[in-house]
Amino acid sequence: MQEADFVEKIRSSGGRVFVVGGYVRDKLMDRPPKDKDYVISGIQEQEFCVLFPDAKRVGKSFPVYLEEINGKFSEIAFARKEQKAGKGYRGFTTEYDAAITIEEDLYRRDSTMNSIAWELPGEILLDPYHGVDAIRAKEIRAVSAHFLEDPVRALRAARQSAELGFTITDQTFSYMKACKEELSAEPQERLFAELTKALASEQPSLFFRNLQAADLLQLCFPEIHALIGKTQPKDFHPEGDAFEHSMQVVDFVAKRNPKTETRFAALCHDLGKGRTPADMLPHHYGHEICGGDVLREWNARMTLPKIWMETAEFAISMHMRAPRIGHSGKKVDLLMALYKSKLSTKDFNDIILADHGSLPDYLRYAGEILPLLLEVSGNDAPKELRGKKIAEWIRRERIRKFTEYTYNTQ
Repeated sequence: MQEADFVEKIRSSGGRVFVVGGYVRDKLMDRPPKDKDYVISGIQEQEFCVLFPDAKRVGKSFPVYLEEINGKFSEIAFARKEQKAGKGYRGFTTEYDAAITIEEDLYRRDSTMNSIAWELPGEILLDPYHGVDAIRAKEIRAVSAHFLEDPVRALRAARQSAELGFTITDQTFSYMKACKEELSAEPQERLFAELTKALASEQPSLFFRNLQAADLLQLCFPEIHALIGKTQPKDFHPEGDAFEHSMQVVDFVAKRNPKTETRFAALCHDLGKGRTPADMLPHHYGHEICGGDVLREWNARMTLPKIWMETAEFAISMHMRAPRIGHSGKKVDLLMALYKSKLSTKDFNDIILADHGSLPDYLRYAGEILPLLLEVSGNDAPKELRGKKIAEWIRRERIRKFTEYTYNTQ
């Protein structure tokens, strides 16, 4: 069905059709829009079902339907009002009928930039809560106290700040802080979903900085909060404490690498510093060891993707060692471990460059060195060798090739 036909059917029955949410916001900001969501008003659900008998209802507590429009399945929701009646994002009652207006529907939404609608046909702009002004000012502004109905909206505001580079208004921060009690009872998978989107954003550090400003970082991500105040040697880290360093590293990697798992590994590389005893500061001896324990505790609480765990574990355990080793055999061992890890050479180098400011030659040229090392296999070992003797021969041959490469390129 074409959108024009869908709109005509609704309007011929006395209803109105609106495009709402992120699609409108992104179009106004000249950003590539995502899914197109519709809200309809002035029509009863029973009438809608007669008009669109093939539409599939997917909403449980209120009517949301899926219908194919312009070749894609789109969500069609009925305009609704909500009233807080309990705790959490499900702790409210919903009212929907033909008399509810689009303005009432938009009022319950989280931020003014997400409370803009286009009425169809003609894309007539409806902006009752001045979302366009917020976009121009690059501000995230809560529409009303309805913000508090879903405590995860606090994380969403922090995440959208990271995505768009917008600041959060003082009133919105006050609502975010007021979400703290209910947020502690939210399912961890909802927090994880916002973390994933934040790591995919333009500037992931803003997500964590905004949560800290709203007094929510310790509650949501205690492993990152623990880095605050963990001082570091100023000669190596003039930027400040371990939190500030980690924020700079994850942003640096985000500018160079689109992979969420690599950005997460960058974020986590210094997790162990959050466990450094006060009397050891500003030094962090052994943080690359205890960092793995912190990561596993995080996983036990939130259940992180396996690839996130594997990439972060490698970055945590190797980020101190990689730039410092001098022995050719140890460099070969690390390159082979990197080859077997879930991090590509570029992924790992992005993290090391962000952390240390430079790359050792064996990592800079790893793309040339690794193929040479992989030419060596057990099939070429002397026939009389058995068991671990073959592995020892392979390692010696790889070291020999590494040494030859180093000699020939100096």
